[in-house]
Amino acid sequence: MAVQSGTYRGVSAADRRAERRERLVEATLTVWADPDTRTTMTAVCSAAGLSERYFYESFTGLDEAQSAVLAEVAAEIEQTTLRAAEAAGADPAARIHASVRAFLDLLEVDPRKGRVAIIEAGAIAPLRARRTELLRHFARLSTSEAHELGLRRREREDDLAGLLFIGGVAELITAVLEGAIEATADEIVDTVARSYLGLYG
Repeated sequence: MAVQSGTYRGVSAADRRAERRERLVEATLTVWADPDTRTTMTAVCSAAGLSERYFYESFTGLDEAQSAVLAEVAAEIEQTTLRAAEAAGADPAARIHASVRAFLDLLEVDPRKGRVAIIEAGAIAPLRARRTELLRHFARLSTSEAHELGLRRREREDDLAGLLFIGGVAELITAVLEGAIEATADEIVDTVARSYLGLYG
């Protein structure tokens, strides 16, 4: 079939590239989250059902593909938790409970996302700085939320509280995902919420 103006069977070249990139990102997430599989470009391409040629069409290397996964997971976590908080109304306790619950629900639906963003990214030198940057971003978001709710102390104390809160949550989720501790979702939500309100209250 002839290809005209980059369109093939009604799909533009740009849309085909975007679809291939999406498949590669999903495949990178799958391979990276599997502790029994070595994360390589070959493994990612195999999982995506694409050749290395198409991998290089979207990414310069494996680190860039993993960084794309990390960015997408972080964006989804942020959007999901903020949306849940807004739906919960103005009460600080209700908002933090809803936000943490939404985060846990996201990880329950797809544990791969928690594993790569919270555990695996910290084990790879090129991604460690990006993971740290994202944790600090979420720390600033937690502080901004506290300010909007009127839970405010001195600026430096709030910055410290944000880092302590997000770092603690990351370590808690790591322990849960690795099976180091057993905790129900309700226990995690209540513990994290009390921590947040105690740090900023």
